[in-house]
Amino acid sequence: MAWHDLCFMHWPVDAEAVARTLPRGVTVDTHGGKAYLGVVPFRMADVAPRFVPGVPGLSDFPELNLRTYVTAGGEPGVWFYSLDAAQPLGVRLARQFFHLPYFDARMWVSREQGITRYASLRTHRGEPPARFAAAYRPIGEPIEAPPGSLEDWLTNRLNLYSADRRGQVYRGRIAHHAWPLRRAEAVIRENTLADALGIPLEGPPHLLHAEELRVHAHWLEQVQ
Repeated sequence: MAWHDLCFMHWPVDAEAVARTLPRGVTVDTHGGKAYLGVVPFRMADVAPRFVPGVPGLSDFPELNLRTYVTAGGEPGVWFYSLDAAQPLGVRLARQFFHLPYFDARMWVSREQGITRYASLRTHRGEPPARFAAAYRPIGEPIEAPPGSLEDWLTNRLNLYSADRRGQVYRGRIAHHAWPLRRAEAVIRENTLADALGIPLEGPPHLLHAEELRVHAHWLEQVQ
């Protein structure tokens, strides 16, 4: 798959508050004593099994996720609280086969003169409502994210974690080249994605932007 016009929006939050939201076997990860909640809007493209071409209308769609950073089985990765997507079939496949909290949403995305305008309204039946609206753009030259930096810690995550209804934790490995990162600026007009967690997102977020990244994802494995 390919990810386009992605913006990492991160807020430092209390690590103990995040720890209380995670299942057994998944531990909150911190940088400088702080946990982080991230809101990440982007566009998915060419989503398909390896060596199979994408299908127009099914393989390209916007996605918006709320995430934090964790370790499980001794390996760092990403824990998703929600993944809103404007692709009903993709939502159901991801929920069934990857145990990920994908939700139906109505979404609007446009890009003009380097500015991405992005809006999302969750419509998934029986799930907490959530809204997001923002405009963002990259600024400055490409940056490096040296090991140990906050930028590397936030983005260099090659595992995703999920859990089924019984509490069994799974790991999905992903592979990609280094992120093509730039600083970003954003105007966030509405963001209620974290309301259901009861963890406030306060102050201006840490912002990074990536134009495009190609990604390979592997099937889940159980975390012992």
